[in-house]
Amino acid sequence: MLQIKLPVRAYKKLIYLASVSSFLCFLALHLTISYQRDRIPYDVLADTTDHNNNAFGTVTTGQVIRGLLQKTDSSDRTTSIIINHDSTTSSLSSSGNKSKNSIVIQKSSSAQLLPTLPMTNSTSAIILSNQTNSLIQSNSNTNSNIFESSANKQIDEDISTYLDLEPHIDSMPILGENQLLIDLENRSNNNLALTYWLKARKYPKPKSSSNVKSCRVEFPNLYELEFNNIYWQKFTTGNSSFYLYGAYYDNRWRGGPLPMVRILAMIDRIAPPPTLCQIWFDRISVPIISQATYIYGWYSKWGNYKDGFLQPYIITCKIPRIKGLPKDFYPTSVSLVDNRCLKANNNLKIINNRPAKKQEFAVCVKGLDFLHEDLSVRLVEWIELLRLMGANKIFLYDLEIHPNITKVLNYYQNEGAVELTKISLPGHQPNLPGFRHLYLKNKLTNKRQNELIPYNDCLYRNLYSYNYVALLDIDEVIMPLKHSNWSDMMAEVQRLSLMEKNYTRASYNVRNVYFLDDLNHNEEQMHHEAHEAGIPRYLHMLQHVYRSQNYTKPGQYVKCFHNTERAVSLHNHFPLNCFGTCTTYSIPIELAHLQHYRKDCVGPLKKSCKEFRQYTTRDTTIFRYKHELVQRTTHVLKTLGFFDQNSIEHTA
Repeated sequence: MLQIKLPVRAYKKLIYLASVSSFLCFLALHLTISYQRDRIPYDVLADTTDHNNNAFGTVTTGQVIRGLLQKTDSSDRTTSIIINHDSTTSSLSSSGNKSKNSIVIQKSSSAQLLPTLPMTNSTSAIILSNQTNSLIQSNSNTNSNIFESSANKQIDEDISTYLDLEPHIDSMPILGENQLLIDLENRSNNNLALTYWLKARKYPKPKSSSNVKSCRVEFPNLYELEFNNIYWQKFTTGNSSFYLYGAYYDNRWRGGPLPMVRILAMIDRIAPPPTLCQIWFDRISVPIISQATYIYGWYSKWGNYKDGFLQPYIITCKIPRIKGLPKDFYPTSVSLVDNRCLKANNNLKIINNRPAKKQEFAVCVKGLDFLHEDLSVRLVEWIELLRLMGANKIFLYDLEIHPNITKVLNYYQNEGAVELTKISLPGHQPNLPGFRHLYLKNKLTNKRQNELIPYNDCLYRNLYSYNYVALLDIDEVIMPLKHSNWSDMMAEVQRLSLMEKNYTRASYNVRNVYFLDDLNHNEEQMHHEAHEAGIPRYLHMLQHVYRSQNYTKPGQYVKCFHNTERAVSLHNHFPLNCFGTCTTYSIPIELAHLQHYRKDCVGPLKKSCKEFRQYTTRDTTIFRYKHELVQRTTHVLKTLGFFDQNSIEHTA
């Protein structure tokens, strides 16, 4: 026997080559199987009962074959299909033969049968020729198109039912810039000189002026004004911040000082720095310059008397005489600057309301803060009572109010009995609804200082419209005791005051008396579950006719009718500054008093409140208005749907 001896190194090479060849053969076989499997369409490839190895769902071999046979008719020419699967799956053959490991389907004798590939029991493979793949795809597309066509037809039929529908949208024409500005002027508390600004843009740039010297001062650009919290404008000079709310024309002191412009402001300084007023007139392209002076609207003993706290001020700008201008030529707007040649970043429209005829009584109400407290029914009763007593109009300011209160006030605005003005807090004070309420509740001195702005805004807007303004809360009523209305009462008061001292007073005050909610009732009261008989229970004032016998001290918590010819700045209870001395006349309690409807006495009177509760008396003066008040209040409540549960609104 021939033996060939090779070196050990040669044996190692042969073994290495044999191993490499085996690996390459195995790799080629694996790639061939993978290639054939990847050519099979997804809708045919299916798994066996071993679902863990199925990448396309849990479809059985029988389902695959049935689906394939449905997609091909008897005339289709296909090549062979070989399916290998484990013994747990049924085996089929087009020739009727059964096999454990393979399924062969032949539709044509001319098809070339592909070799059966060895597979594991947990794996399935379906191998199709290119022609088979194309045919199956073609049939699939055909059926898909039929289905899509049917679906599209159904969609078209569904859409056709909406063809005649037409959504309703706001078809009002879009406002141009000028129209938007005019509309904005009406919604900005009327303190923006937008109409004048539209004209000022057309004026040539100023060259000179008699009292501006050589400065060329342009009218402030509306889009460069520095706004704060919607209704305020900010002016900064040095380390002082001015928050400007409104400007008003004042020429009441006839034959005396020059006419002037008053500006309501909150300033974070006790002693504000010197500033200048740029006063603008219509048809004049340059401003008139005037030195600003300050009227402090607070007493130091009341608190917050230091820099950093916002202080209420009235800034006065005297208007110098201008030759050639008629007396009724009024200024249009005003700006504050710290340099006469500086272009201002603030500008307020000067309010100068002058109706044809002056009426008698306006009522001013500070910012309402009742977001979650529904006082709407009580508010209707209060408004109707004031109207019965002679209030010509009620001016209220809105911080945040319940939706039902808004509904009531909107109704009265449309009736012309009420004017509601939105207001905010200036500077860094919070204006988030709810949080602002908590801030004002916990910062009482700040609250009182902020209240002076709406009080004095109400005064200056109505200087030439009403003889008197009364600052009231919605739980207060100045009740005439011997007369049926304020007009007749004040005629008597004027006569008595002139008999005492022969001059007109700046204000006429009435003393405060409490009508507390839970005062003890005397036996003579007509009881009906603790309510006045014959009067609807929802009428709070008519139901509360017991008051304390004792009044608060003279001058304490009084309310006034303020003379609009004399008052310069107002506090809640009395005038602070006047032309001349702030004289006042105390109306005798036999003629009138302030009926104050509260749950409890105000904080500083807690000790006196025990006495107020102990000594009470029945006071039915309000019954003088009972019949009309019940009818008018109920009519408004019915009109607004307050007796219909579904129409009542709630806060979010």
